[in-house]
Amino acid sequence: MGQEVVLLGYHLSMFVVRVKIALAEKGVKYEYKEEDLVHTKSELLLQMNPVHKKVPVLIHSGKPISESRIILEYIDEVWKDQTPLLSTDPYQRAHARFWADFFDNKVHEVAKKIWTGKVDELEKEKKELIENLKKIEEVLGENLYFGGDTFGFLDIAIIPFYKWFSTYEAVGKLKLECPKLIEWGKRCLERESVSKFLSDEKDVYEFVLMYRKLIGLD
Repeated sequence: MGQEVVLLGYHLSMFVVRVKIALAEKGVKYEYKEEDLVHTKSELLLQMNPVHKKVPVLIHSGKPISESRIILEYIDEVWKDQTPLLSTDPYQRAHARFWADFFDNKVHEVAKKIWTGKVDELEKEKKELIENLKKIEEVLGENLYFGGDTFGFLDIAIIPFYKWFSTYEAVGKLKLECPKLIEWGKRCLERESVSKFLSDEKDVYEFVLMYRKLIGLD
């Protein structure tokens, strides 16, 4: 494969979108290969990520890197001369990593329980989702981006989920009430690296309805 860069992904995956945005910010050219996660995963995916068999997988010079946040850091280290994603300050780097982990485990995982579960039985999870998004808003504060005036690692980690918010509300029968995050999301969408890759809200909603029907919930 030489020095080529290949990304294995699925267009509605928030985690794949993270990688697409990071590569765009860095100006890295790559080949994108869409995976059929519903029916048959490719032999290349199974070969490159035999442990989790999930996307995204970044293949650089024939070597695979898995897990989106690990991939983001890899991209930042390899293409370090273009548009840094993480601060040079050790505390700020740790801060960004902590809240990216918090978002994945305390926002995404809770939201997933809601849109893949019996909504009327998940009042605790709905409350937790709202509370955790408010914590994320507090981290943003009055800043333009999570890195202050600079779009970076934590913004990239969170923004792919922005177009899922309306689906969380519709399917979960809840109101998120996070105006600062909404304004931040609109601001991020002004960047071509973001607007080009974020999923369409209608596609997300239809995917979730299809998935719920597939597992016998609706």
